[in-house]
Amino acid sequence: MNFFYLDIDKIMPSQLYISKEKLKNVIKYIKNEGVENIEPIPVKQIGDTIFYTDGHTRAFALWKMGFKKIKVEWETEELDWKLYQICIDWCRNEKISNISHLKVISHNQYKKLWVKRCENMHRQLYNNQT
Repeated sequence: MNFFYLDIDKIMPSQLYISKEKLKNVIKYIKNEGVENIEPIPVKQIGDTIFYTDGHTRAFALWKMGFKKIKVEWETEELDWKLYQICIDWCRNEKISNISHLKVISHNQYKKLWVKRCENMHRQLYNNQT
């Protein structure tokens, strides 16, 4: 595994919210299993921006626990980078530039505000061709 460490405040989120319930479970896992057992968080760089492709809840939990650097790895999957660019633009529009800026909301709100928004964006981009 080719992981390395980055300053947590230098990585751009690609989502707006964190599920409170999921966060609680991740913090519990970290406390029980230890931070060394946390998988590296996948990141990607587009232009000058390094951003999370996944693992926002793990990153937020680590930030909340006082970590300044986190274990990351370069995303190797070919994902839909157009969708990620839109999500990054949403974050910029909401003045979210690092993990500490994410809003923690209930899981139901998370599904309603984030998951539905992403599903709608995907439908709009691909004209309901899923």
